[in-house]
Amino acid sequence: MTRLRTFTFYVSTENYVHDSTLRLSNNDIQETFKNMENQQVNCIVDFVDDVYVLCKVFSLPFRLDHFEWITNNFSTMIFNSVTYLMLFDRVSFKHEFFVRVARAFPLLKYLSVHNGKAPFWRFPKPHPVDNYSPIAEYLHLISLHFGFVSNCYVDQFLNETKTNLPRLIELKINYRQLKSATENFTRNETRRNYAMVKRLIVANSIVFSEDVYRYFPSS
Repeated sequence: MTRLRTFTFYVSTENYVHDSTLRLSNNDIQETFKNMENQQVNCIVDFVDDVYVLCKVFSLPFRLDHFEWITNNFSTMIFNSVTYLMLFDRVSFKHEFFVRVARAFPLLKYLSVHNGKAPFWRFPKPHPVDNYSPIAEYLHLISLHFGFVSNCYVDQFLNETKTNLPRLIELKINYRQLKSATENFTRNETRRNYAMVKRLIVANSIVFSEDVYRYFPSS
């Protein structure tokens, strides 16, 4: 391919490394692309625990619409083309992390969150908007999926004092966590982010009460 000048790619791998001496770094991977003089390459190496490692290598500027398995250790660059994102880590996410994600993926439409550990921080109720940290603004998000998460992360996204979701129309969630976050569908702080939801997806078949339908006026 002697005429090739530009190669757009995104490679994501998951591996188990049992030898602690074989810990590749970002610099190690960057060295393998040193002959690509006309193109920039970035990489993210995440050791989720002692043996599980996630590695992503991609060309710049990033032009694809999917980006998966983002952990606490992600690049601070802006991904203007990404509309689908999956968050995963075995280390707790903090509010500041979700603010950074919102800024790094400004056109995000579909978000999936997986993290079973509760955050290190706790917000008082109600949480004042101008206290502690800025609100995470997901202005284009239309679909939100909670995988295996603690109740804290449900509150993080559905509480308007922490996150703004003005266009959310689809929500996939554990029903018990939904009841908890909304205080049995009575809590005012979570009403606004629910206001536009038209599709509520729960794991098991449930006959919703009238309180649920009143809480989701668009569904």
